[in-house]
Amino acid sequence: MKVGLFVPCYIDQFYPQVGIATLQLLEKLGVDVEYPLQQTCCGQPMANSGFSSMTGGCDANFVRNFTGYDYIVAPSGSCVLHIKDHLHDDKNPEAATHIRSHIYELCEFLTDVLEVKALDSKFPHKVGFHTSCHGQRGLHLSQMTELNAPDFSKPGYLLNMVKDLELIPLNRKDECCGFGGTFCVTEEAVSVKMGRDRVQDHLEHGAEFITGGDVSCLMHMEGILKRQKSPVKVLHIAEILNGQYE
Repeated sequence: MKVGLFVPCYIDQFYPQVGIATLQLLEKLGVDVEYPLQQTCCGQPMANSGFSSMTGGCDANFVRNFTGYDYIVAPSGSCVLHIKDHLHDDKNPEAATHIRSHIYELCEFLTDVLEVKALDSKFPHKVGFHTSCHGQRGLHLSQMTELNAPDFSKPGYLLNMVKDLELIPLNRKDECCGFGGTFCVTEEAVSVKMGRDRVQDHLEHGAEFITGGDVSCLMHMEGILKRQKSPVKVLHIAEILNGQYE
């Protein structure tokens, strides 16, 4: 199995430790991982802002970088969903089609492809998991509470393998944090209020850490926590599963 590691631009620029944790975790699990050096933004910010017609260069570059891999894995549900739904390349349509059907968010890859049954990691803390909208409603990483259907959570399944980690309950476990990409810029006040509500749910249940699969959401909540001078920290799920924090 040959895997291409896709590290979204905001992780590369602001949270490089998440990309490193993802690489280390996959290698610990015996995966042959490569990081294409010429990768750049997947084009999601432009598409979300109404400029999808301008993402052709991003698409072509993505196809050039990730053609030839059995799977592509990224620690970001939103970017993975964008590629799954929107990647196209008129000059190389077969390669684009292969990529769209073989790109996975990290937790999805661990549960659905590798079928991980155990992890060598320890995290003796109370942890709240933030379910990002793209991951849940786009990639179906967990069940939506408004549906009368069996509950499941792929990230929760993995976190329960971590020794001494206490996964806390939440009142509204699939509520949006308010980040929403460019939404947090165009609708700043609404975004902040949603973020405060999301953070408060974790605080009321005694969270010491908030984790999730999208650093964008975690970054939004981290800003709110810092402004509130809260001791609660945020960590991407890859950092916890990798066992680099105890």
